[in-house]
Amino acid sequence: MQLCVVYHQLHQEYQTRSLKSLHRHLILVFCAYSFIIWQQLTGGLRRRWANKPLNTFTDALSAFRTAISYRFVAWLQENHDVFALHLSNLGLVWA
Repeated sequence: MQLCVVYHQLHQEYQTRSLKSLHRHLILVFCAYSFIIWQQLTGGLRRRWANKPLNTFTDALSAFRTAISYRFVAWLQENHDVFALHLSNLGLVWA
């Protein structure tokens, strides 16, 4: 039996997800939230990626996104060919 949750979108379009897919998504969300809160409480993000106190979750999330963006761009500069191969395997073209 497949339990589905239906999301109502514009023009009567629907997206359904299986129960297993919903569990995976919720686990990912809870892990990400826990990681951001842990970084906020321990000051890990503040030391390297912020020039002000991270008093709210939004501040901590912004610092985390900055860190991830910086690291992805640095990785992409060194691994352009790997990323291009990955995209070509998906049928996409990396210019």
